[in-house]
Amino acid sequence: MHFEIAKMAHKTDIYKLMSQTIIPRPIAWIVTEDDGVVNIAPFSYFTGLSSDPACVMVSIGYKSDGTPKDTLFNLRKHKRCTICMVEEDALEAMHFSSKALPHTESESNLFHIEVDTVHPGYPPMISAAPVAYFCELNQEIDLGGGTTVPVILNIDKIFVRDDVVTDKENLTLAFSPVARIGKSYAFLGEEIEPPSIP
Repeated sequence: MHFEIAKMAHKTDIYKLMSQTIIPRPIAWIVTEDDGVVNIAPFSYFTGLSSDPACVMVSIGYKSDGTPKDTLFNLRKHKRCTICMVEEDALEAMHFSSKALPHTESESNLFHIEVDTVHPGYPPMISAAPVAYFCELNQEIDLGGGTTVPVILNIDKIFVRDDVVTDKENLTLAFSPVARIGKSYAFLGEEIEPPSIP
């Protein structure tokens, strides 16, 4: 089968094809804050963009009524967010936090997701997260319409839980991340050493 994007009648079909073939995708569990309300939401159109400068890119969509999702609204207003990595034990809480809530209601309170303020001036991090990035908004990318807004975020600080560091000298980390595959989630399981190049 061949698909010509411009001729596809349903944009959701494009999403279905991309989300099931660009796999696995890491999950950015993003914490933002506005007027004292902590917003927590997961996004899987997320990737590292550069390590120098240190930055990531996340695509954030709109609500069904056409208004920006709270994460995008808060980023535009306050220019900062905290991105937490998701471990296997946190899958349920992460998935629950994808529920659409009023702007004045916090996923932290509703789903009992504990958070800690680690760096004043940044939104709190999810307490159980193995790794967290404290980020500032660099820019939005205008793709000329559509239902998502890619944002570039500069990483200012990185938190790594002590038990995740397996080799301090070589800065080697190990944890059990959750990935997204289509509408499903996946655990990565076995790590495989790269073959030697002749």
